[in-house]
Amino acid sequence: MAVKLAKSSKMALVVHSDVGALSGYQSALSENGYITVVARDLPTALLAITQHYFDVCITSSRLREAGDGWPLAGVLHLVFPRAFVGVLTPGEPDVLTFQSAINNGVTQIYQQSSPAKEVVSSIMAEASRRQAAGPNTTVQ
Repeated sequence: MAVKLAKSSKMALVVHSDVGALSGYQSALSENGYITVVARDLPTALLAITQHYFDVCITSSRLREAGDGWPLAGVLHLVFPRAFVGVLTPGEPDVLTFQSAINNGVTQIYQQSSPAKEVVSSIMAEASRRQAAGPNTTVQ
């Protein structure tokens, strides 16, 4: 039996190599009304990108190797220009982290140690702010 999604369904993509982290984000996003697709690696994430339109994308900065999540974030930004793109980093952001975020169109950087509910709560606040600003407004 196929599941039929309403056009107004909000979709999220979470890409992380840790199944526990994926589960936490999927749960937190579901509580906020998002249908969540999870991927543990780059090929699965790319397949998901070709099959769905995402409103929120969260990826780890490290999927298999250090820094390989940044190019994925850049692709997500290009494919879904209105989506919120967040990247989870292993430590406190430094200059190179901020440079990678800017170069790849990342909306926000989060520490991987932050609880999923806290990160999703921050994303929901930003999404509300963007919605209130209107569709053609850039929120700084």
